[in-house]
Amino acid sequence: MAHSSDLRTRVLQFIETGGSKTEATQRFSVGRTAIYRWLHAKDPLTPGKPGPRKPRLLDPTALAEHVKAHPDQTLKERARHFGVSPSCIAYGLKRLGYTRKKNGWI
Repeated sequence: MAHSSDLRTRVLQFIETGGSKTEATQRFSVGRTAIYRWLHAKDPLTPGKPGPRKPRLLDPTALAEHVKAHPDQTLKERARHFGVSPSCIAYGLKRLGYTRKKNGWI
């Protein structure tokens, strides 16, 4: 949970007026690492945005076409083709609705 900008302002003003960081953590019930992060931030009053940090590496349409063109490739071979990890391919296939191959004993 992000701390409010009002709390951040009060903590930073307390430290700027001579209060210690340890005393600020106890007085305002804020973690020490959060205070250090606020002190070194460009804009300490706005919280960071949650969510993915980078775009998806795997294009689902390209993966679906590749599966149709090469149905017998393994996850490692597909991962090498797309330049991602095998687990990324597995998640992509799961999102597309493909299941694992389950061969029974003959």
